[in-house]
Amino acid sequence: MKIKFILLILLFIGFGQLKAQELWSLEKCVTYAIENNIQIKQQALNVNYQENQLKQSKYDVYPNLNAGLSQRFDFGLAKGGDDVNRSGNAMSLSGQISSNMTLFNGFTKVNTIKKRDLDLQASLQDLEKAKDDISLAVVSAYLDILFNKELVATSKEQLVVTKQQIDYNTKQVEAGNLAKGKLLETESQAATEQLTLTNYENQLQISLLNLMQLLDIPVTDNFNIVIPEFNDIVLANELLNAGLIFEKAAQERPEIKSKELKLLSSEKESEIAKAQFLPVLSLNASIGDSYTKFFDVENASVSDQLNDYFSTQVLLSLQIPIFNGFSTKINYQNSKINYENAKLELQLEQNNLLKEIQQAYTNAVAAMKKYDASEKAVNSAQEAFRYVQEKFSLGIVTPLEFNDAKNKVTAAQSSFIQAKYEYIFRIKILDFYYGKEITL
Repeated sequence: MKIKFILLILLFIGFGQLKAQELWSLEKCVTYAIENNIQIKQQALNVNYQENQLKQSKYDVYPNLNAGLSQRFDFGLAKGGDDVNRSGNAMSLSGQISSNMTLFNGFTKVNTIKKRDLDLQASLQDLEKAKDDISLAVVSAYLDILFNKELVATSKEQLVVTKQQIDYNTKQVEAGNLAKGKLLETESQAATEQLTLTNYENQLQISLLNLMQLLDIPVTDNFNIVIPEFNDIVLANELLNAGLIFEKAAQERPEIKSKELKLLSSEKESEIAKAQFLPVLSLNASIGDSYTKFFDVENASVSDQLNDYFSTQVLLSLQIPIFNGFSTKINYQNSKINYENAKLELQLEQNNLLKEIQQAYTNAVAAMKKYDASEKAVNSAQEAFRYVQEKFSLGIVTPLEFNDAKNKVTAAQSSFIQAKYEYIFRIKILDFYYGKEITL
């Protein structure tokens, strides 16, 4: 019985550890951020709002239909359904059904539908832009964690080597083959490397915190990410030209499409404002009936009054704008200003995109060169350290020379790790602008 109880506890503990060790892949992080980011949710609500605006503009084309019912009491002098005033007290009941339809208003309603549709399409592009922004931010934070993890791992490896050297020097001191000062130098080196490791571990925790905050999830010590298996990175022989990337991005990037759609929308807004100079032709139709009861005289029957006083009206009206305080003119001029401003916003967005791509291309070229140089530097430093290590074991070089060679390896490895992840990130940025999905 006790054995079963212990096994059950171990099973629950193991399950809890598995749950606690759930890792987040890049794809999971991006998907979660897109589904839960508040700014993206707000942009999605704006899309819903624009959809309703488009629906309403389509419904506005149809004629309206209204019904009314009223009851009136007259004292001393009353008017019957025949519009004749009589002396006395009376009660009147009347009802009406009316409809109104705009036959022509300078195509305002048609252009409003087109404008609302353009506004909806622009909001969808803004939503895509928000998703792209959060995805790029997640990728950057994810790579920052990978970078710090590799720094921690490298620092630990260096510290292990130093501690092994301390053990070796301790034995040499005890044997009388090495001065104690040399041992103290190595121990000082170990303390320095321990401090460096602590700093890297703190950087790692901060980078994990940044990603958790970016995802808007509760901060926990159990959060961790999947470490992708990077094959040997092959440097590109030639990067895509910045001009070619811009040419494709200018046609596909959502921020450009959004500005183009908003430009077309402002053009429709100008057409709507211009239509206010034109007459408006409307058709109105109504039917009505009434019944009046005088309290002091004999009244016609209800059915007779309803038959006699039933009325039908059809009204065709033309409203011609003549003067309205120049509001129509000012509104039209303002719409033209908005249109010109929308053109400038599109040009500005295109210029910013070109600058971003040119900067990304320059950064990618620099990162590629830096990665290539740092890879050669770390290989040379490691080879030199192996040579110094062999000479140190033979007592040919001093601990100071040994530590100096070891520090050069550490510095070279740190620079190489930074160059590697910078190169990966810069290449992914170019892929992003070229329309490729970002994966690791």
